[in-house]
Amino acid sequence: MSLQQLSLTLIATPGITFLLLSLLWLLGVPVSERAMSRLTKLVYAFLTVLAGIIFYKMWQDDLHSVHAAIGDHWFKVAHYEFPLTILLDRLSLPIVTITVILAGVVGAFSVRYLHRDPGFFRFFLLLHLFTFGALLVFMADSLDVLLGGWEIVGITSVLLIGFFQCRPDPVRNALRVFATYRVADLFMLMGVFLAHHWFKTASWNGMFSGDWPGHVNNLSGFAATIVAVLLVFAASGKSAQGPFCGWLARAMEGPTPSSAIFYGAISVHAGAYLLLRIEPLLHSSAIATGLVIFIGSTTAFLGTLIHRTCADAKTSLAYAAQTQLGLIFVEIGFGWTTFAIVHLVSHALLRTLQFLRSPSMLRDYNRVHAAAGGRIDPTGEHYESLLPKKIQLWLYRVALGRGFYDPIVDRFIVTPAITFARFLSLFEPRGDKS
Repeated sequence: MSLQQLSLTLIATPGITFLLLSLLWLLGVPVSERAMSRLTKLVYAFLTVLAGIIFYKMWQDDLHSVHAAIGDHWFKVAHYEFPLTILLDRLSLPIVTITVILAGVVGAFSVRYLHRDPGFFRFFLLLHLFTFGALLVFMADSLDVLLGGWEIVGITSVLLIGFFQCRPDPVRNALRVFATYRVADLFMLMGVFLAHHWFKTASWNGMFSGDWPGHVNNLSGFAATIVAVLLVFAASGKSAQGPFCGWLARAMEGPTPSSAIFYGAISVHAGAYLLLRIEPLLHSSAIATGLVIFIGSTTAFLGTLIHRTCADAKTSLAYAAQTQLGLIFVEIGFGWTTFAIVHLVSHALLRTLQFLRSPSMLRDYNRVHAAAGGRIDPTGEHYESLLPKKIQLWLYRVALGRGFYDPIVDRFIVTPAITFARFLSLFEPRGDKS
Protein backbone atom coordinates (compact mmCIF):
# COMPACT_ATOMS: atom_id res chain seq x y z
CA MET A 1 0.00 0.00 0.00
CA SER A 2 1.11 3.54 -0.69
CA LEU A 3 1.65 6.06 2.08
CA GLN A 4 -1.50 7.89 1.00
CA GLN A 5 -3.57 4.71 1.34
CA LEU A 6 -1.99 3.92 4.72
CA SER A 7 -2.77 7.43 5.96
CA LEU A 8 -6.41 7.20 4.87
CA THR A 9 -6.71 3.76 6.50
CA LEU A 10 -5.26 5.14 9.72
CA ILE A 11 -7.81 7.94 10.03
CA ALA A 12 -10.77 5.90 8.74
CA THR A 13 -10.40 2.86 11.03
CA PRO A 14 -11.73 4.38 14.28
CA GLY A 15 -14.50 6.16 12.34
CA ILE A 16 -15.61 2.92 10.71
CA THR A 17 -15.47 1.16 14.07
CA PHE A 18 -17.71 3.82 15.58
CA LEU A 19 -20.21 3.54 12.72
CA LEU A 20 -20.27 -0.26 12.99
CA LEU A 21 -20.91 -0.18 16.73
CA SER A 22 -23.54 2.53 16.30
CA LEU A 23 -25.35 0.42 13.71
CA LEU A 24 -25.35 -2.59 16.05
CA TRP A 25 -26.77 -0.38 18.81
CA LEU A 26 -29.52 0.97 16.53
CA LEU A 27 -30.42 -2.56 15.46
CA GLY A 28 -30.60 -3.68 19.08
CA VAL A 29 -27.77 -6.21 18.72
CA PRO A 30 -26.09 -6.71 22.12
CA VAL A 31 -22.29 -6.52 22.27
CA SER A 32 -20.71 -8.31 25.23
CA GLU A 33 -17.92 -6.77 27.28
CA ARG A 34 -15.52 -9.45 26.07
CA ALA A 35 -16.32 -8.76 22.42
CA MET A 36 -15.95 -5.00 22.94
CA SER A 37 -12.66 -5.52 24.74
CA ARG A 38 -11.22 -7.68 21.98
CA LEU A 39 -12.43 -5.34 19.24
CA THR A 40 -10.93 -2.30 20.97
CA LYS A 41 -7.58 -3.97 21.55
CA LEU A 42 -7.50 -5.18 17.95
CA VAL A 43 -8.33 -1.73 16.54
CA TYR A 44 -5.68 0.13 18.53
CA ALA A 45 -3.03 -2.53 18.01
CA PHE A 46 -3.71 -2.22 14.27
CA LEU A 47 -3.53 1.58 14.42
CA THR A 48 -0.24 1.47 16.34
CA VAL A 49 1.32 -0.89 13.81
CA LEU A 50 0.00 1.26 10.97
CA ALA A 51 1.51 4.41 12.49
CA GLY A 52 4.82 2.57 12.88
CA ILE A 53 4.80 1.49 9.23
CA ILE A 54 4.08 5.04 8.07
CA PHE A 55 6.87 6.40 10.26
CA TYR A 56 9.33 3.81 8.90
CA LYS A 57 8.40 4.42 5.27
CA MET A 58 8.68 8.18 5.61
CA TRP A 59 12.06 7.84 7.31
CA GLN A 60 13.29 5.33 4.71
CA ASP A 61 12.20 7.50 1.77
CA ASP A 62 13.34 10.73 3.50
CA LEU A 63 9.88 12.27 3.13
CA HIS A 64 8.97 15.35 5.14
CA SER A 65 5.23 15.16 4.47
CA VAL A 66 2.51 12.99 2.95
CA HIS A 67 -0.70 14.45 1.48
CA ALA A 68 -3.77 12.34 0.77
CA ALA A 69 -7.04 13.54 -0.77
CA ILE A 70 -10.52 12.02 -0.97
CA GLY A 71 -12.02 13.19 -4.25
CA ASP A 72 -11.26 16.46 -6.02
CA HIS A 73 -13.60 19.01 -4.45
CA TRP A 74 -16.34 18.24 -1.99
CA PHE A 75 -17.77 21.72 -2.24
CA LYS A 76 -16.97 24.65 -4.51
CA VAL A 77 -18.80 27.94 -5.05
CA ALA A 78 -17.07 30.78 -6.93
CA HIS A 79 -13.71 31.30 -5.19
CA TYR A 80 -14.58 29.16 -2.18
CA GLU A 81 -13.72 25.47 -2.22
CA PHE A 82 -13.58 22.81 0.44
CA PRO A 83 -11.07 20.07 -0.40
CA LEU A 84 -11.04 17.06 1.93
CA THR A 85 -7.32 16.39 2.34
CA ILE A 86 -5.16 15.07 5.16
CA LEU A 87 -1.52 15.62 6.00
CA LEU A 88 1.16 13.68 7.86
CA ASP A 89 4.43 15.47 8.54
CA ARG A 90 7.05 15.92 11.23
CA LEU A 91 4.57 17.73 13.45
CA SER A 92 1.47 15.60 13.08
CA LEU A 93 3.02 12.11 12.91
CA PRO A 94 4.47 12.06 16.47
CA ILE A 95 1.22 13.35 17.94
CA VAL A 96 -0.88 10.93 15.87
CA THR A 97 1.31 8.05 17.05
CA ILE A 98 1.03 9.03 20.70
CA THR A 99 -2.74 9.46 20.26
CA VAL A 100 -3.36 5.90 19.07
CA ILE A 101 -0.98 4.43 21.66
CA LEU A 102 -2.53 6.24 24.61
CA ALA A 103 -6.09 5.63 23.37
CA GLY A 104 -5.24 1.93 23.26
CA VAL A 105 -3.78 2.03 26.78
CA VAL A 106 -6.85 3.81 28.13
CA GLY A 107 -9.13 1.38 26.28
CA ALA A 108 -7.38 -1.63 27.83
CA PHE A 109 -7.49 -0.01 31.29
CA SER A 110 -11.19 0.83 30.94
CA VAL A 111 -12.21 -2.79 30.35
CA ARG A 112 -11.72 -3.56 34.04
CA TYR A 113 -12.41 -0.07 35.34
CA LEU A 114 -15.93 -0.01 33.80
CA HIS A 115 -16.66 -3.72 34.21
CA ARG A 116 -20.44 -4.22 34.62
CA ASP A 117 -21.06 -0.47 34.45
CA PRO A 118 -24.36 0.34 32.65
CA GLY A 119 -22.48 2.78 30.40
CA PHE A 120 -19.77 0.31 29.33
CA PHE A 121 -20.85 0.21 25.67
CA ARG A 122 -21.47 3.97 25.58
CA PHE A 123 -17.97 4.71 26.87
CA PHE A 124 -16.22 2.67 24.19
CA LEU A 125 -18.49 4.03 21.49
CA LEU A 126 -17.43 7.55 22.45
CA LEU A 127 -13.79 6.51 22.77
CA HIS A 128 -13.69 5.39 19.13
CA LEU A 129 -15.47 8.55 18.00
CA PHE A 130 -13.02 10.68 19.98
CA THR A 131 -10.03 8.92 18.40
CA PHE A 132 -11.44 9.61 14.94
CA GLY A 133 -11.99 13.28 15.81
CA ALA A 134 -8.51 13.65 17.32
CA LEU A 135 -6.86 12.08 14.25
CA LEU A 136 -8.91 14.40 12.06
CA VAL A 137 -7.57 17.40 14.02
CA PHE A 138 -3.94 16.33 13.87
CA MET A 139 -4.02 15.10 10.26
CA ALA A 140 -6.08 17.96 8.81
CA ASP A 141 -4.57 19.75 5.83
CA SER A 142 -6.71 22.85 6.34
CA LEU A 143 -8.60 24.78 8.97
CA ASP A 144 -11.86 23.50 7.45
CA VAL A 145 -11.05 19.83 8.07
CA LEU A 146 -9.49 20.64 11.45
CA LEU A 147 -12.72 22.33 12.50
CA GLY A 148 -14.66 19.12 11.85
CA GLY A 149 -12.39 17.09 14.12
CA TRP A 150 -12.33 19.95 16.63
CA GLU A 151 -16.12 19.74 17.04
CA ILE A 152 -16.12 15.93 17.29
CA VAL A 153 -13.52 16.05 20.07
CA GLY A 154 -15.56 18.73 21.84
CA ILE A 155 -18.88 16.89 21.81
CA THR A 156 -17.33 13.58 22.92
CA SER A 157 -15.60 15.45 25.76
CA VAL A 158 -18.91 16.89 26.95
CA LEU A 159 -20.74 13.55 26.71
CA LEU A 160 -18.07 11.82 28.78
CA ILE A 161 -18.03 14.56 31.42
CA GLY A 162 -21.74 13.86 31.88
CA PHE A 163 -21.16 10.08 31.69
CA PHE A 164 -22.62 9.44 35.15
CA GLN A 165 -25.92 11.01 34.17
CA CYS A 166 -27.83 9.68 37.17
CA ARG A 167 -26.18 12.43 39.28
CA PRO A 168 -26.92 16.13 38.71
CA ASP A 169 -23.36 17.47 39.16
CA PRO A 170 -21.79 15.70 36.14
CA VAL A 171 -24.62 16.90 33.89
CA ARG A 172 -24.42 20.44 35.26
CA ASN A 173 -20.66 20.59 34.77
CA ALA A 174 -20.91 19.04 31.31
CA LEU A 175 -23.33 21.81 30.27
CA ARG A 176 -20.96 24.45 31.69
CA VAL A 177 -18.04 22.98 29.73
CA PHE A 178 -20.20 22.79 26.60
CA ALA A 179 -21.08 26.49 26.93
CA THR A 180 -17.39 27.38 27.34
CA TYR A 181 -16.51 25.30 24.28
CA ARG A 182 -19.22 27.09 22.26
CA VAL A 183 -17.82 30.50 23.14
CA ALA A 184 -14.26 29.45 22.30
CA ASP A 185 -15.33 27.78 19.06
CA LEU A 186 -16.86 31.05 17.88
CA PHE A 187 -13.31 32.39 17.60
CA MET A 188 -12.36 29.38 15.48
CA LEU A 189 -15.38 29.85 13.20
CA MET A 190 -14.64 33.55 12.76
CA GLY A 191 -10.98 32.79 12.04
CA VAL A 192 -11.86 30.25 9.34
CA PHE A 193 -14.48 32.57 7.82
CA LEU A 194 -12.15 35.58 7.72
CA ALA A 195 -9.31 33.50 6.29
CA HIS A 196 -11.55 32.52 3.38
CA HIS A 197 -12.97 36.02 3.05
CA TRP A 198 -9.66 37.92 3.07
CA PHE A 199 -7.15 35.38 1.75
CA LYS A 200 -9.42 33.00 -0.25
CA THR A 201 -7.87 29.98 1.51
CA ALA A 202 -7.82 28.14 4.82
CA SER A 203 -5.50 25.30 3.74
CA TRP A 204 -1.98 24.99 5.09
CA ASN A 205 -0.61 25.04 1.52
CA GLY A 206 -2.34 28.34 0.88
CA MET A 207 -1.46 29.93 4.20
CA PHE A 208 2.16 28.75 4.29
CA SER A 209 4.91 27.78 1.86
CA GLY A 210 7.17 24.80 2.40
CA ASP A 211 7.10 21.87 4.81
CA TRP A 212 6.91 22.14 8.57
CA PRO A 213 8.98 23.31 10.48
CA GLY A 214 10.62 25.40 7.75
CA HIS A 215 7.34 26.70 6.34
CA VAL A 216 6.96 30.39 5.65
CA ASN A 217 3.91 32.57 6.26
CA ASN A 218 2.07 33.75 3.11
CA LEU A 219 -0.41 36.01 4.93
CA SER A 220 0.40 39.54 5.94
CA GLY A 221 -1.13 42.77 7.14
CA PHE A 222 -3.56 43.63 9.88
CA ALA A 223 -6.02 41.03 8.56
CA ALA A 224 -3.46 38.28 9.24
CA THR A 225 -3.07 39.60 12.80
CA ILE A 226 -6.82 39.39 13.38
CA VAL A 227 -6.94 35.78 12.12
CA ALA A 228 -3.95 34.88 14.30
CA VAL A 229 -5.51 36.42 17.42
CA LEU A 230 -8.83 34.63 16.80
CA LEU A 231 -7.03 31.29 16.49
CA VAL A 232 -5.05 32.01 19.67
CA PHE A 233 -8.32 32.42 21.60
CA ALA A 234 -9.72 29.26 19.97
CA ALA A 235 -6.62 27.32 21.04
CA SER A 236 -6.87 28.79 24.55
CA GLY A 237 -10.45 27.54 24.85
CA LYS A 238 -9.54 23.98 23.90
CA SER A 239 -6.49 23.94 26.21
CA ALA A 240 -8.21 25.66 29.19
CA GLN A 241 -5.93 28.70 29.10
CA GLY A 242 -6.47 32.36 29.90
CA PRO A 243 -10.13 33.44 29.97
CA PHE A 244 -11.24 29.80 29.54
CA CYS A 245 -9.20 28.32 32.41
CA GLY A 246 -12.18 27.44 34.63
CA TRP A 247 -13.66 24.46 32.80
CA LEU A 248 -10.87 21.90 33.25
CA ALA A 249 -11.61 21.20 36.93
CA ARG A 250 -15.29 20.68 36.08
CA ALA A 251 -14.32 18.08 33.51
CA MET A 252 -13.04 15.80 36.29
CA GLU A 253 -16.64 14.64 36.84
CA GLY A 254 -16.16 12.08 34.07
CA PRO A 255 -14.67 8.59 34.51
CA THR A 256 -10.96 8.49 35.34
CA PRO A 257 -10.02 6.89 31.96
CA SER A 258 -11.75 9.68 30.04
CA SER A 259 -10.01 12.26 32.24
CA ALA A 260 -6.71 10.62 31.34
CA ILE A 261 -7.16 10.54 27.57
CA PHE A 262 -9.00 13.86 27.23
CA TYR A 263 -7.58 16.18 29.87
CA GLY A 264 -4.23 14.58 30.49
CA ALA A 265 -3.13 13.45 27.05
CA ILE A 266 -4.89 14.43 23.85
CA SER A 267 -7.82 16.84 23.91
CA VAL A 268 -6.21 19.62 25.94
CA HIS A 269 -3.11 19.51 23.73
CA ALA A 270 -5.14 20.18 20.57
CA GLY A 271 -4.89 23.92 21.23
CA ALA A 272 -1.10 23.74 21.52
CA TYR A 273 -1.00 21.72 18.29
CA LEU A 274 -2.98 24.41 16.48
CA LEU A 275 -0.51 27.08 17.62
CA LEU A 276 2.43 24.94 16.48
CA ARG A 277 0.77 24.46 13.09
CA ILE A 278 0.20 28.20 12.54
CA GLU A 279 3.50 29.25 14.15
CA PRO A 280 4.72 31.41 11.21
CA LEU A 281 1.41 33.28 11.18
CA LEU A 282 1.67 33.67 14.94
CA HIS A 283 5.19 35.08 14.88
CA SER A 284 4.37 37.48 12.05
CA SER A 285 2.27 39.42 14.55
CA ALA A 286 3.77 40.88 17.73
CA ILE A 287 0.25 41.18 19.16
CA ALA A 288 -0.52 37.46 18.68
CA THR A 289 2.90 36.39 19.97
CA GLY A 290 2.64 38.57 23.06
CA LEU A 291 -0.89 37.33 23.67
CA VAL A 292 0.22 33.67 23.62
CA ILE A 293 3.05 34.36 26.05
CA PHE A 294 0.82 36.39 28.37
CA ILE A 295 -2.00 33.82 28.38
CA GLY A 296 0.38 30.91 28.95
CA SER A 297 2.44 32.54 31.71
CA THR A 298 -0.52 33.87 33.71
CA THR A 299 -2.38 30.55 33.47
CA ALA A 300 0.74 28.63 34.52
CA PHE A 301 1.16 30.88 37.56
CA LEU A 302 -2.49 30.60 38.59
CA GLY A 303 -2.56 26.85 37.96
CA THR A 304 0.51 26.38 40.18
CA LEU A 305 -1.13 28.25 43.04
CA ILE A 306 -4.42 26.34 42.82
CA HIS A 307 -2.70 22.97 42.35
CA ARG A 308 -1.02 23.34 45.75
CA THR A 309 -4.33 23.77 47.57
CA CYS A 310 -6.51 21.12 45.87
CA ALA A 311 -7.94 18.49 48.20
CA ASP A 312 -8.56 15.71 45.66
CA ALA A 313 -6.14 13.94 43.33
CA LYS A 314 -7.91 14.41 39.99
CA THR A 315 -8.48 18.13 40.41
CA SER A 316 -4.88 18.56 41.52
CA LEU A 317 -3.70 16.73 38.39
CA ALA A 318 -6.03 18.87 36.26
CA TYR A 319 -4.44 22.10 37.48
CA ALA A 320 -0.97 20.58 37.17
CA ALA A 321 -1.79 19.77 33.52
CA GLN A 322 -3.10 23.31 33.04
CA THR A 323 0.20 24.67 34.38
CA GLN A 324 2.27 22.59 31.97
CA LEU A 325 0.04 23.61 29.07
CA GLY A 326 0.64 27.23 30.01
CA LEU A 327 4.39 26.61 29.84
CA ILE A 328 3.97 24.94 26.43
CA PHE A 329 2.13 28.04 25.23
CA VAL A 330 5.03 30.19 26.44
CA GLU A 331 7.53 27.96 24.64
CA ILE A 332 5.54 28.28 21.41
CA GLY A 333 5.38 32.03 21.86
CA PHE A 334 9.16 32.23 22.21
CA GLY A 335 9.64 30.03 19.13
CA TRP A 336 11.09 27.02 20.96
CA THR A 337 9.32 24.63 18.61
CA THR A 338 11.28 21.42 19.15
CA PHE A 339 11.28 21.87 22.90
CA ALA A 340 7.52 22.49 22.86
CA ILE A 341 6.87 19.26 20.92
CA VAL A 342 9.05 17.20 23.26
CA HIS A 343 7.33 18.83 26.23
CA LEU A 344 3.88 18.14 24.73
CA VAL A 345 4.51 14.45 24.02
CA SER A 346 6.25 13.74 27.34
CA HIS A 347 3.57 15.61 29.27
CA ALA A 348 0.83 13.59 27.54
CA LEU A 349 2.54 10.33 28.50
CA LEU A 350 3.20 11.34 32.09
CA ARG A 351 -0.21 12.84 32.76
CA THR A 352 -2.09 9.86 31.30
CA LEU A 353 -0.25 7.45 33.58
CA GLN A 354 -0.78 9.74 36.58
CA PHE A 355 -4.53 9.94 35.97
CA LEU A 356 -4.83 6.18 35.53
CA ARG A 357 -2.80 5.56 38.67
CA SER A 358 -4.49 8.23 40.82
CA PRO A 359 -6.73 5.79 42.81
CA SER A 360 -3.82 3.51 43.72
CA MET A 361 -1.56 6.54 44.28
CA LEU A 362 -3.78 7.67 47.16
CA ARG A 363 -3.53 4.22 48.71
CA ASP A 364 0.27 4.24 48.34
CA TYR A 365 0.48 7.72 49.85
CA ASN A 366 -1.50 6.64 52.91
CA ARG A 367 0.83 3.66 53.37
CA VAL A 368 3.94 5.85 53.12
CA HIS A 369 2.33 8.43 55.41
CA ALA A 370 1.72 5.75 58.04
CA ALA A 371 5.25 4.35 57.65
CA ALA A 372 6.69 7.85 58.15
CA GLY A 373 4.92 8.18 61.48
CA GLY A 374 2.20 10.48 60.18
CA ARG A 375 4.59 13.18 59.03
CA ILE A 376 5.59 13.89 55.42
CA ASP A 377 7.15 17.28 54.82
CA PRO A 378 5.28 19.31 52.19
CA THR A 379 7.13 20.37 49.07
CA GLY A 380 7.89 23.94 48.07
CA GLU A 381 8.25 25.44 51.55
CA HIS A 382 11.68 26.88 50.66
CA TYR A 383 10.01 28.92 47.90
CA GLU A 384 7.25 30.15 50.19
CA SER A 385 9.79 31.33 52.76
CA LEU A 386 11.12 33.84 50.23
CA LEU A 387 7.82 35.77 50.33
CA PRO A 388 6.49 37.99 53.13
CA LYS A 389 3.77 36.43 55.27
CA LYS A 390 1.06 38.81 54.03
CA ILE A 391 1.76 37.93 50.40
CA GLN A 392 1.73 34.22 51.27
CA LEU A 393 -1.70 34.56 52.88
CA TRP A 394 -3.02 36.58 49.93
CA LEU A 395 -1.78 33.99 47.43
CA TYR A 396 -3.33 31.15 49.41
CA ARG A 397 -6.64 33.02 49.54
CA VAL A 398 -6.56 33.38 45.75
CA ALA A 399 -5.61 29.71 45.36
CA LEU A 400 -8.35 28.46 47.69
CA GLY A 401 -10.85 30.55 45.75
CA ARG A 402 -9.44 29.08 42.51
CA GLY A 403 -8.62 32.53 41.26
CA PHE A 404 -12.25 33.59 41.89
CA TYR A 405 -12.83 32.60 38.27
CA ASP A 406 -16.33 31.14 38.66
CA PRO A 407 -17.75 34.04 40.76
CA ILE A 408 -16.41 36.59 38.26
CA VAL A 409 -17.80 34.72 35.26
CA ASP A 410 -21.15 34.09 36.96
CA ARG A 411 -21.56 37.73 38.00
CA PHE A 412 -20.37 39.56 34.92
CA ILE A 413 -21.16 37.10 32.09
CA VAL A 414 -23.60 34.34 33.03
CA THR A 415 -26.06 36.39 35.07
CA PRO A 416 -26.29 39.30 32.54
CA ALA A 417 -26.71 36.78 29.70
CA ILE A 418 -29.55 34.98 31.51
CA THR A 419 -31.19 38.31 32.41
CA PHE A 420 -31.00 39.46 28.81
CA ALA A 421 -32.42 36.14 27.57
CA ARG A 422 -35.36 36.46 29.97
CA PHE A 423 -35.95 40.00 28.71
CA LEU A 424 -36.04 38.75 25.12
CA SER A 425 -38.53 36.05 26.11
CA LEU A 426 -41.08 38.85 26.66
CA PHE A 427 -41.28 39.22 22.88
CA GLU A 428 -42.05 35.52 22.33
CA PRO A 429 -45.69 34.81 21.48
CA ARG A 430 -47.39 32.91 24.27
CA GLY A 431 -49.87 30.16 23.52
CA ASP A 432 -53.38 30.07 24.93
CA LYS A 433 -53.29 28.26 28.30
CA SER A 434 -57.04 27.77 28.43
